[in-house]
Amino acid sequence: MRSAWIVTLLMIGLSTSVFGQQAASLPAWDEIEYPEIKSFTKPEVESFTLDNGMEFFLIEDTELPLITLRVTVRTGGILDPADKTGLTNILGDVIRSGGSQNYPADELNQLLETKAASIETFGGFTSMGASMSLLKEDFDELLPVFVDVVQNPRLPEDKIDLAKTQYKSSVSRRNDDQASIANREFERLIYGEDSPYGRMMEYETIDAVTRQDLVDRHEEAFKGSNMIVGIVGDFDKEEMQAKLERAFGALPAGTPISLLPPEIDYAFESTVNLVDKPDVNQSYVLMGHIGGLRSNPDYAALQVMNQVLSGGFSGRLFQVVRTDLGLAYAVFGAYTSGTLYEGQFYTGVMTKSSTTAEAIDAIRAEVERMQSELVTEEELQKTKDQFLNSLVFRYDSRAKVLNQRLSNEYVGLPQDAFDELIEEIKAVTIEDVQRVAKDYLRPDALQILVVGNAEELGDQLQKYGEVNQIDITIPTPADDAAADTESGDEAGGAEWFGRMAQAILPGGDVEGSLTTVATTEVQTPQGPMELPVTNTIDVEAMSVTSGIETPAGTMTIEITETSGSQRFGAQSMPMSAEQVKQAWQELYASPTWMAINAASYRSEYLGETEQGWVRLRVTSDMMDASVEVHLDPETALPVMTSMRTFNAQVGATITTESDYSDWKEANGVMQAYSRETRVDGNPQSSTVLQSHSVE
Repeated sequence: MRSAWIVTLLMIGLSTSVFGQQAASLPAWDEIEYPEIKSFTKPEVESFTLDNGMEFFLIEDTELPLITLRVTVRTGGILDPADKTGLTNILGDVIRSGGSQNYPADELNQLLETKAASIETFGGFTSMGASMSLLKEDFDELLPVFVDVVQNPRLPEDKIDLAKTQYKSSVSRRNDDQASIANREFERLIYGEDSPYGRMMEYETIDAVTRQDLVDRHEEAFKGSNMIVGIVGDFDKEEMQAKLERAFGALPAGTPISLLPPEIDYAFESTVNLVDKPDVNQSYVLMGHIGGLRSNPDYAALQVMNQVLSGGFSGRLFQVVRTDLGLAYAVFGAYTSGTLYEGQFYTGVMTKSSTTAEAIDAIRAEVERMQSELVTEEELQKTKDQFLNSLVFRYDSRAKVLNQRLSNEYVGLPQDAFDELIEEIKAVTIEDVQRVAKDYLRPDALQILVVGNAEELGDQLQKYGEVNQIDITIPTPADDAAADTESGDEAGGAEWFGRMAQAILPGGDVEGSLTTVATTEVQTPQGPMELPVTNTIDVEAMSVTSGIETPAGTMTIEITETSGSQRFGAQSMPMSAEQVKQAWQELYASPTWMAINAASYRSEYLGETEQGWVRLRVTSDMMDASVEVHLDPETALPVMTSMRTFNAQVGATITTESDYSDWKEANGVMQAYSRETRVDGNPQSSTVLQSHSVE
C-alpha cells in the first residue's frame, strides 16, 4: 500500500510539472489574438401586394434547400364573444387537424409525412396564422395543398369535439401551477375580469362554440385584405413572386378587419389579494400596475430603467433581494409596453411563506429608490451595453429579420423601428432614467397578489390593507339531466341505509386500514388490459394508497385529503387538484366508505326497481352529487350504484354505474368480490377481488 501511495504522489508531481510548463507557455489574456467575428449584413426584404390586398414579404436564403412560408391573419381571440371565449383557439386547431375539402386529415397527414414537410395553423389573442416548412424541391407540389387547407377547411365535428376536449382538459389543470395562477389572476386585476384581456376559457364557453361559429369566423377573416405572408428560403425572388401570385391571386379581398382593442379603464389603487394554495410552502408574489404602449416616446428610456431595476443577474432586484438579503428563490420584473393595448408594470418574487412580507417590502424599496436616487454613470453604461448586446440576437438570422418585419407591419410600426430603438437607447441619460421612474412608476398604488399557503402566511399581508381572497374555483357547467325532482321518504331512507351499513360491517366500526387485493381489467384504446391492484384505505388518516402492477413496472398512487402523487420507479409526479378531488368523489360514493362513515350521509327511500331492488338516494356534504343505491331487500347489500359527476379530464358530465355481486366477509367487513363499472353505458372496468383484510 505504501508503494502505491508513492507511485500516486509521483504521478501527481509529474502532472503538476507538466501543467505548470503548459501554463507558463500560454499567453496572457491581453495577448490573445481573437479571430475576426463574422459580419452579418441585414438582408433586404422584398415586398409586393396583390390586387386583393394580400401583402407578401420575401427574403432569399440559399444556405439550405429549405423554404418556410408563414401567413398572419388579422383576427384573434380579442374578437371572441365573451360567452364563446376560446372560439379562435379551437378554429386554429381544427383548420389543420381536420384537413381540407381536397385533402382530408388522414390523407393530408400521410402526404406531409412522405415529404418530411409540415403545415400548421394556430389561433392567438390578437392574430391567427398558418405556416408551412418543406424542402425546396416539394414547394410547387405542396403550395396548392397549403392554400387549400387554409382556404377550404373541412372543420369536421369529430375534430371540433377533440379540440374542445383538449381545451377543457387544460381548463381542469389551470390551477395546478403556482406561477400560472399568479400570472393569470394578476392580468385580471390589471385589466378587469370582464374585459377581453382578463377573460378565460371555461367549460361552458368552450361547449358554446359551434361549427357554424368556426365557419363564420373563417369566412370573415381568411380573406386577402386581412392576410400578410412572409416567405424565407432557397428560391429566386422573381420566380417565387409569380408562383405566389398564381396561388393566392384568386382569393377574394373581403372586408378588412379592425383590431382596435377596447380601452382599458384603469384606476391606480393599492390592493392586497390572496389566492390560498394549501399544497405549497412558498409564496409567488406579483405586484404592480398598468404599463404602457410601444408608441410612447419614452419607450427606450423605460426599457433602460426596466433593465436597471430587473435586468437579470445584474438588476437591482436580483442583487438586493436575492443576493444581499437572501429573500428569494427567484426575483424578476418588467415594464411592458403593448403594441395594441397597454402592457403591465410588474415585479415578482418566489420566497418562503415566512418571508413574504419582508420580500414585498424589499421590492417596494427598490422601486422607490429608482425614483429617489440617480443611477451611476457606470451602472447606466453597463446596462445599456448589456441591453444593446442582447438586442443583436433579434436579427441574427434571415428568418428573424423577416419575422420582425412581419410583426412591425401587422401592428403598424415602421420598418426601421428596430434601428430607431437602438439609437434612442444610446441617447438615454441618467436623468432620463430617473424621470421615467418618477413619471410612470407608482409604488404608492401597487396591486399586490400572493399565491401561497394562507395558513403559513398568517397575518403578514394585513399590514398592506384589507386582504381580498380570490376564489379560483373552476365553475362546472350546469347538468340539466341531473335535476332530480323525485321526492323521497327520509325515514324509510334512514332505515334502509342503516340496514345497509350493518350488512356491510357486521363486525361493527372499522378502525385502522382496509386493504383489498384484486385484479382489474380496464378498457384501453388498445383493448382490455388486466392489472393486479393492491388498495389500502387508512380510515383514520384519511389517505389511500394504491399499488398497480403494469407491464412496465409498479405504479404507486398516494392520495391524502389535500394532495396526491403518482410514483413510477424513481420518478414521482404530483396529481392535480382536480384529479385528487375526483379520486375522493369516487371513494365517497363507494358503499364501503358510506358504511364506515354512515353518520356523514343522508338517505331517501325512492321505492323499488322493476327487479325488486330497494332504491335509495344518498347525499353528503362531502359529495358534489347524489348517488342512487340499489339494495337487495333480503340482504340489504348493494347490487348497483349510479352517480352523475363532472369529469374534469374530459370536461363533461358522465354517468358512472357499478354492479356489485359475490359479497364475502373477512375481519367483520363484507366486500363485493365482483364489480362491473360502466361510464355512460360503456364498459369501463371489471374488478375481481382475491382477498380483503382489516388491520
